[in-house]
Amino acid sequence: MFKFPLGSIIKTLGGIPVDRGRSNNMVIAISKMFKEKENLFLIITPEGTRKYVENWKKGFYHIAINAKVPIVLSYVDYGKKEGGIGPVLYPTGNFEEDFKFIEDFYRTKTAKYPKMFNLSPIDSILQTG
Repeated sequence: MFKFPLGSIIKTLGGIPVDRGRSNNMVIAISKMFKEKENLFLIITPEGTRKYVENWKKGFYHIAINAKVPIVLSYVDYGKKEGGIGPVLYPTGNFEEDFKFIEDFYRTKTAKYPKMFNLSPIDSILQTG
């Protein structure tokens, strides 16, 4: 997203690229940004957009918990050729229950590359923490 030509536009709009390959305490940094700014929107692309992943990362959830902000589910359903905003989830701190809500929502959506999209069984997510 941050490569030419969109990169400069996204950065001008306030976009912040994240290097997911390095440990850089992004959960803490973004949680702090939510507390410091009156208005802040964070967009996180879904798992499996670049390659198949066995388990979803949980940083988005920890950011929402730490910042005390809701998670707004959105989607692009390539099967139905539609996109939109889904339900709002106010995280309870019970990851298993909240992730089931997320998983149930996305189960009805078709990814652009379905073989790279995985709604992981909750047990394997909890094992990798």
